[in-house]
Amino acid sequence: MATESDRLRERLDRATAHLDPPYAVVDLATFDDNAAALAGRAGGKPVRVASKSVRARELIGRALGRPGWHGVMAFTLPEAIWLVRAGVTDDALVAYPTADRGALAELAADPALAAAVTLMVDGTDQLDLVDAVRAPGGRPELRVCLDLDASWRPLGGRVHIGVRRSPVHSARAAGALAATVAGRAGFRLVGLMSYEAQIAGLGDAPPGRAVLGSAIRLAQRGSYRELLARRAAAVAAVREHADLEFVNGGGTGSVAATSADPAVTEVTAGSGLYGPTLFDAYRAWRPTPAAFFACAVVRRPAPGLATVLGGGWVASGPAEDSRLPRPWLPGGLKLVGTEGAGEVQTPLAGAAAATLRVGDRVWFRHAKAGELCEHVNELHLVEGDAVVATVPTYRGEGHAFL
Repeated sequence: MATESDRLRERLDRATAHLDPPYAVVDLATFDDNAAALAGRAGGKPVRVASKSVRARELIGRALGRPGWHGVMAFTLPEAIWLVRAGVTDDALVAYPTADRGALAELAADPALAAAVTLMVDGTDQLDLVDAVRAPGGRPELRVCLDLDASWRPLGGRVHIGVRRSPVHSARAAGALAATVAGRAGFRLVGLMSYEAQIAGLGDAPPGRAVLGSAIRLAQRGSYRELLARRAAAVAAVREHADLEFVNGGGTGSVAATSADPAVTEVTAGSGLYGPTLFDAYRAWRPTPAAFFACAVVRRPAPGLATVLGGGWVASGPAEDSRLPRPWLPGGLKLVGTEGAGEVQTPLAGAAAATLRVGDRVWFRHAKAGELCEHVNELHLVEGDAVVATVPTYRGEGHAFL
């Protein structure tokens, strides 16, 4: 009897029979279902699209057209400007500080852009750079968001749990920076963001590692309680100096938890639209896989091995197995430890390898979401067992923002 995985493989194979691998597809029904699930988990608070996790204008726009979604969190200022000029959004929050002088000059020269793009800052030196590009008197007022570091620092700061982002960690520091921004000509403080990566971006149920999973869950509970209090205090401190339009937080892995924080007015998500493998390690909610890439079997070096051409689309982050793409369909395939996912060839073992013939497709899932789009110029959009559209990725439109 055919399994659900078998039916998915047959459907994707039929839909793309006219294509030659490698190529990538997005299943639209699953994409839409994931978008609806994320909006539902946000509990009525708007969800901002993390563009780095999508990297295709058509699909960013598709998410924004769904109920509960509003605005884009861009990863660079040039990207934010491009998305606004293309009409994808009129609300682009740049997630990281920028030192791109050319993009700053373009932003400062256009009042319409300045009204649609919000810059991220965590120090006065970033404000100084903006002023050096174009002085306050010769530009429109620029929108600014403060980045509050959301990492957990227990034991008096002797332990650091989370990523290393902003130097602004305490409510006092947030208030002091807010006072400085509010007192600077040419800037308007409109938002505060805090990304709790140790909760939103860290799976709490790593496969086969029960003890580690228990430790992660314990740390996440402690971090969440600490951040609730500190974020509320920081928001209050910043509001003494500015009328905030938004307080942003979270990511795909923490949408429900972050939206439950009374201090937060909106959450961010993106990876959950595609459902990459890193999110298989979450207990609270796992997106259904919607994005895949196909490679062709080109040789059979041994009866129990099948080798595909290419496949080494490795994700960023620590150099470990979790960053490797996973052979997904047919089920029962695995990478070979001595070669992994290779630049030009990827040998596959497992029971299913013996059934594969030269010319067959193997469907992979990427470890991350948007990074898939750095390897292809287009995404084939599948409905049922047909490709209904083919849309360019950022790369396909000639853009490599990072």
